[in-house]
Amino acid sequence: MNWSRKWINPVLDKEFRLRMRTPRSSISLLAYILVLGLIALGFIYITLYLGNQGNQSFNSGAGRMMFYVLSFAQLVLIAFMAPALTAGVISGEREKQTLSMLLTTQQSSSTIILSKLFSSLSFMTLIIVATMPIYSIVFLYGGISLKQMIFIFLFYLFVMLLLGSLGVLFSTLFKRTMVAVIVTYGVALCIFLLTGLLYLFIMSIVQRSYYSTPSTATTYSFVGYILGLNPAGALISLFEPSFSKQAFMLRNGNLNSNAPIQLWQEFVLVYSVVIIASLWISIRRIRPVARRKSKVQDNQASALETSASDHS
Repeated sequence: MNWSRKWINPVLDKEFRLRMRTPRSSISLLAYILVLGLIALGFIYITLYLGNQGNQSFNSGAGRMMFYVLSFAQLVLIAFMAPALTAGVISGEREKQTLSMLLTTQQSSSTIILSKLFSSLSFMTLIIVATMPIYSIVFLYGGISLKQMIFIFLFYLFVMLLLGSLGVLFSTLFKRTMVAVIVTYGVALCIFLLTGLLYLFIMSIVQRSYYSTPSTATTYSFVGYILGLNPAGALISLFEPSFSKQAFMLRNGNLNSNAPIQLWQEFVLVYSVVIIASLWISIRRIRPVARRKSKVQDNQASALETSASDHS
């Protein structure tokens, strides 16, 4: 039995072949690893030599800090690459005038959308997996468990799925790839930057009155929910679970007091809804004929109901 034909549909097979046979994929992979490798080497150089003349050893604490730096750098690189890989998957077909041909095949709308998204995210996943040897430097010195690293990589996959779903959505809604790319980057900027700035701004306002009001009960502030929408805040809560309590400004709690919700849990819950909604709209909007048919059917149904009520 040919398992590739069983599990890989024609759209996915075509996307894999087109994406991997061009030199641009290899160059992108090489450039990504080089950038992350240079960041790791730069951190080691700064830690060991800059200002310490090589007298400071690279211990587990430095290894842990290096893991944080690499993780944030990787999150920023994902934010730059994921929209670029997905924001043109449908609008590109429309500009090449091949979308109509694709829609006349036996593949369903959901198969087309999910295959386009999966092929783009597969390449991004390949890039992330290719950076694992760089992370192995951290394990040489300790400070990070394998469980933490697996959670961080799963978090990366979720962020890629979020940005990829938004890219596919705008690629379906807009006819021009350039417009879809710009809008996707704009939304990604709001998720990454605007939520963080909004948290800092509102926290500075709330903090003035929060601690000035005397209270003996355990209380929280709502500002933590804003930071839960930020990928960097969710990533830090994966590093340090106690960070969520600081984000919610826990007051009068004991050591066993927990935040209302961990920031990464809120991030996953909220943006899971966004991912599902984006894919659902993309599947519904990719076939304009189907939309017109559904509108005609709705109008006919309403006309029949009106005529039936008049006769009665």
